[in-house]
Amino acid sequence: MTPEERADLDRRRRQKNWAVLGVLLALVILFFFISTARVLRG
Repeated sequence: MTPEERADLDRRRRQKNWAVLGVLLALVILFFFISTARVLRG
C-alpha cells in the first residue's frame, strides 16, 4: 500500500468516525428531549 493510499484510507476512516459520532450525539439529544417532555408532562 502506497503512502497516498494509506493517507486516503485514514482520511475516510476519520470521516466515518465523525459521522458515527454525529449520529450518536443526535440520538442522545433526541432521547434527552423525549425524556424531558415525558417528565414534564407527568
